[in-house]
Amino acid sequence: MTARTSGGVPAAVLCGLGSWLPPAVVPNGELAERLGVTDAWIYQRSGVRSRRRADDGTATVAMAAEAGARALKSQGHGQVDAVLLATATPDRVTPPCAPEVAARLGLTGAAAVDLSAACSGFVYGLSIAAGCIAARTFERVLVIGAETMSAVVDPEDAVTAPIFGDGAAAAVVRAGDPGEPGALGPFVLGSDGGGAELIHIPRGGSRTRYRYTAEEPHAHVRMDGREVFRRALEHLDGALTRAVEKAGWTPAEVDRFAVHQANARISRSLAVRMNVPEERWLSNIAHVGNTSAASVPMLLDHAVRDGALAAGERVAVAAFGAGLTWGATTLVWPELSVDA
Repeated sequence: MTARTSGGVPAAVLCGLGSWLPPAVVPNGELAERLGVTDAWIYQRSGVRSRRRADDGTATVAMAAEAGARALKSQGHGQVDAVLLATATPDRVTPPCAPEVAARLGLTGAAAVDLSAACSGFVYGLSIAAGCIAARTFERVLVIGAETMSAVVDPEDAVTAPIFGDGAAAAVVRAGDPGEPGALGPFVLGSDGGGAELIHIPRGGSRTRYRYTAEEPHAHVRMDGREVFRRALEHLDGALTRAVEKAGWTPAEVDRFAVHQANARISRSLAVRMNVPEERWLSNIAHVGNTSAASVPMLLDHAVRDGALAAGERVAVAAFGAGLTWGATTLVWPELSVDA
């Protein structure tokens, strides 16, 4: 008997997963000479060896639909009640992307909305889906993270150009029993708007009006890498620790940590701070870079396909991004079918 039939509060249970990457691979060597650095310099500072880049005809909606289709296939059918799309790089200022993604997936009529929490967007999306399921507003929700970061990264900026990549990934959560594998645990969410300018795009929106061209330097993302690194460690450590405690676990009892792939050094430093062996920290940043809101679901999907994540393992999930925003949750990994 599940929480839905017993009268209890239903949990959001992970039941589908999928991701999509543009085919074009951009290795470090392609960037290094232009940026006045070396392949080794990029890798040592970020852990990135290559990233994917969408072509001019491919934008966020298209990638989100591809990832969403794979997640729907993973759950075994194509039906959900709502689509939540986390992105910092929408196709247009308005309308939102999610309704178009839903239509491409044959979900016309489903609730659909975009979420803006930068790299934390997917975790925030999961929390909103879990709340809607607990309130019995929806039975199934498709949560997507999709980013076309190449549209907002300055190709001449050695701080951001080597780090970011394009891609999309998605998960389906359904109403179920809080005690079953895949049930999302309590969420820890937070923000600090005092750090808004640490990762930002100076021009755009109503504060600084659009002159959005390739030649407009203020239309590109800017980042204070050193301060972002410091705050990411602080807030990810705190969020992960609290989420694990709320689940009734200790960090030593967590089998896998799935943390936003912002920089390989962040995961290594977190492993030291939390006294958890580095081999328990999932990683795919070497070949995809930082895909912002797509990062966490893509990491999970790749880990399942690569055999690095197995059913029954205790998993802690966390992300940190512009805003500043951060979030974390936990789950016991369920049996999932994903594309090889």
